[in-house]
Amino acid sequence: MMKGIYLLLGTNLGERKENLKIASMKIEEQVGQILNYSSIYETAAWGKTDQPNFYNAVLEIEADISPEDLIKKCLLIEKEMGRKRIEKWAERLIDIDILYMDDWIVKTNDLRIPHPRIQDRAFTLIPMNELNKTFKHPIFLKTQHELLKSCSDNLKVKKIDKKKPEGDLRA
Repeated sequence: MMKGIYLLLGTNLGERKENLKIASMKIEEQVGQILNYSSIYETAAWGKTDQPNFYNAVLEIEADISPEDLIKKCLLIEKEMGRKRIEKWAERLIDIDILYMDDWIVKTNDLRIPHPRIQDRAFTLIPMNELNKTFKHPIFLKTQHELLKSCSDNLKVKKIDKKKPEGDLRA
C-alpha cells in the first residue's frame, strides 16, 4: 500500500460542499483509504476567471494502485458525478487532480505526476501545507512550505471550513 498520494478536489457548480463530500466518499469506495483531508478553501477561479468561485480541498490517501489506474478512477468518478469536459479551466461540478504519488515522477502523454502546476497555485499549496508542509516535491526538491513562500499566485485563498486554527500558512 502506497501512502503519500495527494489529490486536489475542486468544484464551483451546485452545492459545492456536498460535491466535495460525495467525491471524497467515492474516492474512499473506489480508490483507497483517506488518511487525512484539509480544510475547505474558497478561491476565485484560476485561468478562466469569469466564473463562480471554487471550493478546494486536498486529500491524502493510501492505495495499492498504479498511476494509470488512479487517473482512470479519478476521471470515472468525475464522470459519475456529472462532469462534462467542454472547455479548459471551465466551471465544473468536480475536478480531481493527482498532485503527488509519494516521490514518483510520471511523464506520459496523458499524465504528469507530480502535477505540473502545483508550484504556481496557492489554492493547491495552502491545503497541501495544512496536511504536510515538509513533503518534498520530487522534481524541485523543495518542501510544500518552500514552494508556497515562493509562489507568485496572488489570488485570495479563504478557509471556509476551519479544520485547524486560523493562521497565515505563507509565513
